[in-house]
This record gives sequence, structure tokens and C-alpha cells, in this order.
Amino acid sequence: MSLQYLWNLFSNHSPQVINGLALFFALAGSWLLLATRLREQRASARLAADAELDAEASLLDERTQRINRFFYGFGAATLAAALLLSWFSTGL
Repeated sequence: MSLQYLWNLFSNHSPQVINGLALFFALAGSWLLLATRLREQRASARLAADAELDAEASLLDERTQRINRFFYGFGAATLAAALLLSWFSTGL
């Protein structure tokens, strides 16, 4: 596809293109939230299965919690961006 064709597509059907982008952001954000939740469940199951907890395991747990909080925030921001894009596309 040429750049001119893509620009014509955007200029002729801009609400649909923006809404498609919002759908992509919503799918990516929801997948990120689901994958993070699954990752969090697996980490807690792994820690529960260990009989003894040492300092290194608790440090790993803190790192896991920190990255999970980041992914939850990023996923929520992506869903919010999808909602704003969708609202913006209805006004065009």
C-alpha cells in the first residue's frame, strides 16, 4: 500500500479508522490486564508452594509486585486511551 492510499483512506473514512485504532488499543490493554492477572496468580501460587521463604524469594516477590503494578497501570491507561479515541471518533 502506498502512503497516498492510506491518507485517502483516513481522510475519507476517518471515524472508522480512528475507531479501529481504539479497538486495537482496547484489545491490547485488555490482553495486558488479563496476562498480568494470570502472571500474578502464577507467582502467588509458586510462592505458596514453596515451603520456606528466604530473603531472595521475598525480594523477587517485591520485584514481581512492582512490575505487576506497572502493567496494571499501563493496561488501564491503554483502555482509557481507547475510550477517549472512541468518543473522539463519534464526534467526527
